Amino acid sequence: MDNLSTASIASLIIDVSFFSAAFLFIYGLKRMSSPVTAASGIRVAGLGMLVAVVASFLYVFSVSDAALPYRTTNVILAAVALIIGLGWAWTSGKKVEMTAMPQMVALYNGMGGGAAAAIGAIELFRTSGQHTLIPLVVTVVGSLIGAISLSGSLIAWAKLDGRINGVWRVKGLQLINGTFFFATLALGLYIAFVEHGHAPVWMTAAFFILALIFGVLMTMPIGGADMPVVISLYNAFTGLAVGFEGFVLQNPALMIAGMVVGSAGTLLTLLMAKAMNRSVANVIFSNFGAAGDEEQGEMAGSMKPVDAGDAGINMRYASKVIIAPGYGLAVAQAQHKLFEFVKLLQDAGVDVKFAIHPVAGRMPGHMNVLLAEAGVPYDIIMDMEDINGEFKEADVAIVIGANDTVNPAARTNKSSPIYGMPILNVDMAKQVYVVKRGQGKGYSGVENELFFKDNTNMVYGDAQKVMVQMIQAVKSLDGGH
Repeated sequence: MDNLSTASIASLIIDVSFFSAAFLFIYGLKRMSSPVTAASGIRVAGLGMLVAVVASFLYVFSVSDAALPYRTTNVILAAVALIIGLGWAWTSGKKVEMTAMPQMVALYNGMGGGAAAAIGAIELFRTSGQHTLIPLVVTVVGSLIGAISLSGSLIAWAKLDGRINGVWRVKGLQLINGTFFFATLALGLYIAFVEHGHAPVWMTAAFFILALIFGVLMTMPIGGADMPVVISLYNAFTGLAVGFEGFVLQNPALMIAGMVVGSAGTLLTLLMAKAMNRSVANVIFSNFGAAGDEEQGEMAGSMKPVDAGDAGINMRYASKVIIAPGYGLAVAQAQHKLFEFVKLLQDAGVDVKFAIHPVAGRMPGHMNVLLAEAGVPYDIIMDMEDINGEFKEADVAIVIGANDTVNPAARTNKSSPIYGMPILNVDMAKQVYVVKRGQGKGYSGVENELFFKDNTNMVYGDAQKVMVQMIQAVKSLDGGH
């Protein structure tokens, strides 16, 4: 078989593989939309990525003999990079705790954006002039978005991991950020329109450095309570960057995967911002959350502690109990003990449901994944809009590790920085128990009015230890069974 036929067959296999990978990406994402099929959806999308990666190595058979030295070197480098990446992802993925999953997602978002920026850098540093104006502009835009996603995601990771605490705000910061952004964009467009891709190395390097700095400046002022929205936004950025660079490389798998991730991330970002009753611009450019110095006025009432066993017994004799989980549940890794307690209540005839706030935890779907890991049935896990009307019928609402998402100040206190954010209506239950390690404020730095209400009692302690005490108390009523 001659070289021409070999190259033709390789090109055909590549095209078919990329089409198959694109289908698997889309089908996998569709299955991820339901908790019941999410796990298989991830496997399907992963298979699509495997097909795309393997097909990429067939490019060695679709280029001319003149490029042989370069393709041999590239295959070796690609294989080494693949081995390093797989090894790191496998070991880190195996070891990561559920509480650190948001950090891992932020880190992977950044890596995707960095990969897209790296592709753009290779194209922009070339001086062959092989790209026309439109591909050059797309390369610049994709590189800009990818670099911002890389540095911004790394800052988000550092905030979530506790390596950077609080926020960084200075007077005129929005003007500084705007100046950085438009200067970076103008430099990139100058490279495309004026230099036509033949810009000096220092100019292209300056473009990427400015883009990386802007990503840091953009993320540093954002409060910790907004991190779920920020992670979703950078996920969308990464998808857009990959899609743009796929257009430049004429790679359909990258184009489709990028568009799917970008559109899904954008929709999720908009839905999460809506769930907080705020715009995405308000999340990025406002001074919400984590400052901890807002004036809220004096809190009426006092925090009233109660023994965990007494709270458990009270729930055992309730007719309806609604559980509002939060990040503290993940920190304590108490989801398995919580479900054990839930099964005891159900055996006693108690109607038990879970109420999930859209931004509970540190990333979208964090609580759903946590509960699914413990085996909690999907039919008792309810979204906020579906469960909020039932709190007034509940005998007991128990809050485990949640804070800002159950703060009544969002409904009633116009001076509160979270005013207007939809919350779970746990305060409307007849009795509220709050499982909490101490009397600290929430992730946004806002005092929680729920803790001071007459119908609220505080159950202090690590969530897992508290659940063990509740289980023991309930079992003692039933003769230890």
